[in-house]
Amino acid sequence: MSSDKKEFQSHSYCYNWLFAVIFSVVFQMSYAEAQNIQPDNKELKALKLMQDEPDVDGKLDDACWKRASFTSDFLQKEPNEFGTPTVKTEAAIAYDGTYLYVAARMYDDNPYELRQDIDRRDNQGVAEQFIISFDTYHDKRTAYAFGVSTSGVRMDRYHPDDNPFSRDFSYNPVWEAKTSINDSSWTVEMKIPFSQLRFNKLDKQVWGLNINRWIPSRNEDIFWVVIPRDDNAFVSKFGTLTEIENIEPSKRLELLPYAASDGSFTGNYLNNNPFEDGSQVKGRIGADLKMGLGPNLTLDATFNPDFGQVEADPAVINLSAYETFFDERRPFFTEGKQLFEGVGPSYFYSRRIGGAPHGSVDGTFASRPANSTILGATKITGRLSSGTSVATLVALTDEEYGEWADTLANGTAGNISKEKVEPRTFYFVNKIKQEFGKNKSTIGFLLTAVRRDLSNNDPLAEILTKSALTGGADWNIRFDEGNYELLGHAGFSHITGDSKVIIAKQTSSAHYFQRPDADHVEVDSSRTSMSGYTGSLRFRKNGGKHWLWNMGIALESPGLELNDVGILGAADDIDGWTGITYRENTPDKFYRNYNFNVNYNQGWNFGNVIQYKNLNINGNLQWKNYWNSWFYIGRQFESLTDNRTRGGPLMKNRSSWTFEAGGSNNYVSNTRLNFWIGGWKGDPGESDFWMGGEVSSRIGDKIQLSLAPRFSLNDDNYQYVDVIDSAGPSETFGKSYLFARLEQSNISLQIRFNYYFTPDLSLQVYGEPFAASGKYIDEGILAEAGNNEFIPTGNDRSDLDFGYQSFRSNLVLRWEYMPGSTAYFVWQRNLSDNKDPGRTVRPSNLFDSFGSTGTDFIGIKISSWISVS
Repeated sequence: MSSDKKEFQSHSYCYNWLFAVIFSVVFQMSYAEAQNIQPDNKELKALKLMQDEPDVDGKLDDACWKRASFTSDFLQKEPNEFGTPTVKTEAAIAYDGTYLYVAARMYDDNPYELRQDIDRRDNQGVAEQFIISFDTYHDKRTAYAFGVSTSGVRMDRYHPDDNPFSRDFSYNPVWEAKTSINDSSWTVEMKIPFSQLRFNKLDKQVWGLNINRWIPSRNEDIFWVVIPRDDNAFVSKFGTLTEIENIEPSKRLELLPYAASDGSFTGNYLNNNPFEDGSQVKGRIGADLKMGLGPNLTLDATFNPDFGQVEADPAVINLSAYETFFDERRPFFTEGKQLFEGVGPSYFYSRRIGGAPHGSVDGTFASRPANSTILGATKITGRLSSGTSVATLVALTDEEYGEWADTLANGTAGNISKEKVEPRTFYFVNKIKQEFGKNKSTIGFLLTAVRRDLSNNDPLAEILTKSALTGGADWNIRFDEGNYELLGHAGFSHITGDSKVIIAKQTSSAHYFQRPDADHVEVDSSRTSMSGYTGSLRFRKNGGKHWLWNMGIALESPGLELNDVGILGAADDIDGWTGITYRENTPDKFYRNYNFNVNYNQGWNFGNVIQYKNLNINGNLQWKNYWNSWFYIGRQFESLTDNRTRGGPLMKNRSSWTFEAGGSNNYVSNTRLNFWIGGWKGDPGESDFWMGGEVSSRIGDKIQLSLAPRFSLNDDNYQYVDVIDSAGPSETFGKSYLFARLEQSNISLQIRFNYYFTPDLSLQVYGEPFAASGKYIDEGILAEAGNNEFIPTGNDRSDLDFGYQSFRSNLVLRWEYMPGSTAYFVWQRNLSDNKDPGRTVRPSNLFDSFGSTGTDFIGIKISSWISVS
C-alpha cells in the first residue's frame, strides 16, 4: 500500500473519529434540550401579605395573587421523563403571620369535562390532582404534602424519610382548600395554618419545595422538580421556597372532646343467662389533647379514650400454631406510627394495648370483656433542629374481671362469682433516630417496656410475664445519594415472671425448647427469666438505571421473646438471602417499564439445621397501554423443619414448586381490574390452588362499588393433629405424632359500597360473606424423626371436619361538620354458623350465614376540634 493511501486512511480515521465526537456532542446537546434538563437549584419566592389575605374560594381573583410570583416551570415525569407538559400549570405561595396560602391554575382544553369524582379525604381516586410538598426543616429528608382534586377532595400525608415510596397518610392536619372551574382552567386555593406544621425558629425560613400536577386523563404526571425514575430519593431533590420571614412556630394547643354511645344486640343467648339479655347499651365521654412542646415536639394525650375500631377485621381460619395479626385502625395509634418503626423485627404492635384479656372464666354461664380498658395514653413526637427524631408512647390499661355462674338444680343460675382476667398493665415505647452525613444516613435506638401489676399469689401470674424489656439499635448508612445502603440492627429481649410462665414461654410455638432432637435448647423449669438477642446486616443497591441487587443475613436467638408488646412468629432462626434485579424504566414500542428479579434464600436454626432453601424468579411489566402483568416462579428444595411437629422432632420438607401470575388494567380507568391465580405442588396428592381479584367501578361522580372475590383449595398431606405422650415408636423418642391429610377450601367476597355526598360527608358500607371447610382423612403416626413417612392408624378423623360460614359487615356515616370536628354513625353486624363439615365450599355457601343469629353493634360519636392557641 502506498504511503499516500496510508496517510489518507489515517486522516480518514481521524476525520471519522472527529465527526463521531462532534455528532455525539451535538446529539447530546440536542437530546438535553429536547429533554428540558432542569436546573439544579430551583427557587420560588413567597409573597408576604399585610392586610390583603385572600378569601379562600378557589377563584384566584384576590388582589394579592396579582402581586404574587407564579411559577410555570414544570416538566413531565410521566409519560416522557423531562418532557414538555401538554398543558400549562402555574402556582404561587403567599403568607401572613398565621397562614400559608397556595394558589394554582391548571389549564386545560376542556376544563368543564374533567372528572370531578367525589371521594373521602385522603382517597386518591382518579380525578386530576394538585399536590404541594414542603420540607419545613429543610433537612432534605422529611416533608409535609397537601393535595386537592378537581372536586375539592383534600389529601395530606407526611414523608418520614427520603424514600420516594415512604408515605404516612395518618397525618391529618386541620386546613382548608377550595377549587373552581372556568373556561380555560381549574384553580385551587389552600389555606394551611402554620400551627399544623413543624419548623425551626429562624428569622428567615428556607424550606424545601416541590409541586406536582397529576393529569390522569392524559396519563401525565408533571413536577416542578422532576426526580428521575432511576433515583432512590425524593425530598433531597426538592427545590427551595424562600422569602418567608419573621414567623413564629405556634404554641399549639388543641382539644378534641367527644361524646359517644353504643349498644350491642344479639339473638344468640340463653333465657336464664344472668349476663346476657340480648342487649347492652353504654355511653361515655372523653377528650384528646394536642399540645406543642416548643417548636419541634408535639404531645398527644387522651383521657378516657374511645379506642373503638370502625371497620371489622376480615374472617380467617387459622389452623397453625401461630397468632393471626390484623392491621391497626385506631387513629391514636396509626398517626405517626412510622416514627416507632425501623430496621429489624416488629418490637411494637400497638394492638397489644387494649387487646382481649388473657385470662378465662369457666362456668355454665360466663362473661368476659372483649377488650381491656385503656385508662389513658400519651405520645410525644417530633424532630429537633439537630436532625434527631423523637417518638415516645406511654399507655395504661385497667385490670379486668370476668363473671361466671353455674346452673342450680332448678335450672336457674347460681351465685355470680368474679375472677380477674387481666391485670393493670403499663406500656412504654421510645424511639430516637439521629440523622447524619450528606447522604442523610440514620442511626436509631428503641426501647419498649411492659409492666404488669401481678402479686405472687395472683392466678394470672402463672400465665403472664410480670415484666418485659426489649429494644436495640438500627442503622441505615446511605451512599451515593441513597443509591447504596448498608442497613442493620442489633437488639435484645428480657422477660421475667413466675417459673410456670417461663416454662410456657420456652414450650410455646415461638420457641419449642422441648424438641427432643435439638441439642442447643432445653427446657429449664427453674428459670424465672429468659433473654434473647437479634441482629441483621444487609447491603443493597436500590438506585441506578438497570442493575440492582441486595444481600443480607438476619438472626433471632432461641430465647428472643417480643410478644408482650411486639410480634414474633418463631425464634431460633438464621436467615440469609441474595437477589439481583434488572429493570428498564425507559418506555419502548410495546412497554413502559419492566423488571426481573432472581432471589435465593436459605435459613437455619441455631443447631445448624437447614430449615428452608428456595430459589425464585419474578417479574413485572407495564405495557404501553398502562396495563400491568406480573409472575412468580419458586422452587423450594428439600430441607428439615423444626416446628411442624409442634415441639417434637425434626420432619422433612420435600421439594415443591410455586407459581403465581396476575395483572391489572390502567389505574385511571373508570372500572379498575386486578386479578391473580396461583398454585403450589408438593408431594403426590399435595397441592394448593388459589385465585382472586377485584373489580372497582365509579358510577357517576359520587358512587364507588367494588367486589373482591377469593377462592382457594388446599390439599395438605401433613396437617398436625395431636401428640400422644406414650406408646410412641423409639424413632420419634417414645411419642406418637399424629398427622392427617387435610382437604381445605375457602371462599369469600369482600363488597364495598361508598356514596360521597360531599368530600366531608360520606356513607361507606362493607360486607364480607365467608365460608370455609376442612376434611381430615388418612391419619398416620410419624414413623421416624427427620422424615415424613407415616404409619397409618386407619382413622379418617371425621370428628375434626369443619364447616364454617360467616358474614361480617359495617356501615359508617362520616361527617366532618367543621374543620377537624367529626360525627360518626356506625352499624356493625357479625353473623356466623357451622354446617356442612368437610364438604368443599361452593359460591352458594357465601349466603348460608345470612339467616344465622349473631351480634349487631350500633354506635354514635361526636367530636369537636377546639384550637385553644
